[in-house]
Amino acid sequence: MFMLSFRHRDALAAVAGRAGWTVIAARRAESVERRFVASGAAVALVDARDAFGAGVAAVRALGDAVAANAAALVVLLDRDDVVRLDAVYAAGATHSLTSPLGEIELAQALRFAARHAERLAGGHRAARSRAALVEGEAETWRWRPGDHAVTLAPALARRLGHAADRVRLGVAARDLGGGGIVTARRAVARLLGDCRPTAFAHEAPGGRIAHHLHLAGDGAIVGRVEKLDEPGERDGHGRDPLTGLADAAALRRWLDAARPSAGEPRCVLILIGIGRFEIVNAAHGNAAGDALLGGVARRIERVLAEATSHPVCIARIAGTGLAVALAAGATLEDARRLADMLVAAVSRPFAAEGRVARLSCRIGIVAAEDSDDADAMLRRAGAALAQARAAEPGAIRVLDAFGEAAAEHRDRLEADLREALARDEIELLYQPQVSIPTGAIVGVEALARWRHPQFGPLGAVTLFSVAERSDFLLPLSAHVQRKALAEAAGWGPALAHLRLAVNVTASDVAQADFATRFLDMVDASGFPRDRLTVELTESGLIEDLGQAAGLLAVLRAGGLRVAVDDFGTGYSSLAYLKSLPLDYLKIDKRLADDIAGSPRDRVVVRGVIEMARSLGLSVIVEGVESEAQLGLLAADGCNYYQGFLCSPPVDAATLEQLVAAPQAGRRAGA
Repeated sequence: MFMLSFRHRDALAAVAGRAGWTVIAARRAESVERRFVASGAAVALVDARDAFGAGVAAVRALGDAVAANAAALVVLLDRDDVVRLDAVYAAGATHSLTSPLGEIELAQALRFAARHAERLAGGHRAARSRAALVEGEAETWRWRPGDHAVTLAPALARRLGHAADRVRLGVAARDLGGGGIVTARRAVARLLGDCRPTAFAHEAPGGRIAHHLHLAGDGAIVGRVEKLDEPGERDGHGRDPLTGLADAAALRRWLDAARPSAGEPRCVLILIGIGRFEIVNAAHGNAAGDALLGGVARRIERVLAEATSHPVCIARIAGTGLAVALAAGATLEDARRLADMLVAAVSRPFAAEGRVARLSCRIGIVAAEDSDDADAMLRRAGAALAQARAAEPGAIRVLDAFGEAAAEHRDRLEADLREALARDEIELLYQPQVSIPTGAIVGVEALARWRHPQFGPLGAVTLFSVAERSDFLLPLSAHVQRKALAEAAGWGPALAHLRLAVNVTASDVAQADFATRFLDMVDASGFPRDRLTVELTESGLIEDLGQAAGLLAVLRAGGLRVAVDDFGTGYSSLAYLKSLPLDYLKIDKRLADDIAGSPRDRVVVRGVIEMARSLGLSVIVEGVESEAQLGLLAADGCNYYQGFLCSPPVDAATLEQLVAAPQAGRRAGA
């Protein structure tokens, strides 16, 4: 919990500590909003006794941040101040308690506040996930009196540059510095003397920090490190309530103030787009997702504190979009170096209750031009980020004139996509799936294509990349699934025996109710369940394989079959095979190409096929283009193939002609 008490900090912290709370306690209201957000606390307590005006001002400063972080805000009041409860309520408090109050009464009030925060978070499991994510990013240390080493949390070890989590006491003392050693010894003596939580502060590289100490149940001393504000930091003015960073308006003011005159050094702007957040949010809950975004903000702050001496502004500009502005004098090379560090920091796994949550990011970078105001710089940086979003996770793009034109093209596609569904511009083609032993077409995979009125036909890769960049992936996926089912349900007798395969994304299966809604959609279409296969793209990493396995089991129990698509393109392949209930394994074209390569390549492909067969899975190979490939795949035991050797994706009328054509040439060795 986060506590602000102007008169009784130590006594209140002791009561809360005895009640089992880990306390970040403050005496002054400066930067109270930033400190609360950085703490990750689910409960904030403001002690307004003997300081009603200052207390209400602190509550007002905390109100938006408490609401944004699904937390509770408890205010302690003198009895004479009860008549002014309306002002406390209007400032943003969720709970109040009036003097005189005893220790049991305060402890119970905090329990009620914690339950309130838990319900706001979405229940006990979601609150636990949020707490685990917060704790995983906390900078803490643990020392048992008499021990010659200190145990550091991973976040603190990384910031201090230690490869191991255990460092010798002398090394830890060196990190504190001369003044820090003296204050640390005094704080430890106080804690061991009266067992009451306490704190000490000292100067450190990057600014002043505080250590909040308490005794653990096993007698160890636990310290929680908090970065204090730098002199002159504004509080509550242009700050994002969820992350504690500057908000978009504050960033614009900063950029305009840093705008160069002709010939002067330029400032540099880095835009960071967080990827895969939607999947993690769906798997762990909104409150945990919010905590995760806060964890990203803390990592970015640590990177900037350690890696640059230039004045910076770190901001959240919208949703999961973050920005780092570097003052005049920074170069594009500086920004590129920082961007590499930011990609690495964001990509490190976040711990959550024995599982890990993984994010990715892409980054766009621009340097200010003489004519740029803040809005122009943000537009150009947005174009650079759009370029990066068209590439792989971790991509970094520095905008040039050509890139700006290409980004404008992508921006146009993103804007047009939302209208494309209503205008029925998304059409479906079907690629045959052929039985290798018989040469008969036994099924098809539905593939989407966008008939853009200006740019012409755009394939599924472009279409879904645009949807992912514009947060339109779920609506597009549902539209394609629904349309494929409706069209296939209306096929005539010539195609009535074919299986239909439709793609589902990792974002789809991250939704807890997806299986039920999908089966309802199948039944509403009239297409038979027993002829439908759902293909899960292996390259779309699933965070919670346990949840996905349960969802796919529901689909299989409902009569559908399940395939993992693009197998061999991602590092999670084996985890998918071990964890998910599957019927088919589809080998990606890039892996299938190796069948006709070197003997070593063929051994790898043969090993994958043997592994699938030993698990009872049928094997479908994608991208087969030659008789030589088909013959080798048949010899190694593949069951089905699809690719240009039979046909490219076609419409339903052409598909009827293919099904009716002789099977010669579609069978290995024919």
